[in-house]
Amino acid sequence: MKDKIRIRIKGRLNEKWKDWFDGMDIIEDGDDTILYGNIKDEAFLHGILNKIRDLNLELLSLNPDETNN
Repeated sequence: MKDKIRIRIKGRLNEKWKDWFDGMDIIEDGDDTILYGNIKDEAFLHGILNKIRDLNLELLSLNPDETNN
């Protein structure tokens, strides 16, 4: 799989959460946060989504990185 993905969540997380989200880059964008990075496989993606759910964060969008062609 190894595609790059952007996950937008409502609210702000800072870089200290990077380890919690398995090394994904954390980008603050206004009042939202973008998690950005390589998705190794489907299990990895589901793990990230489960962490978002477990932290009771609001998922706004999940998109492939269009520049990764």
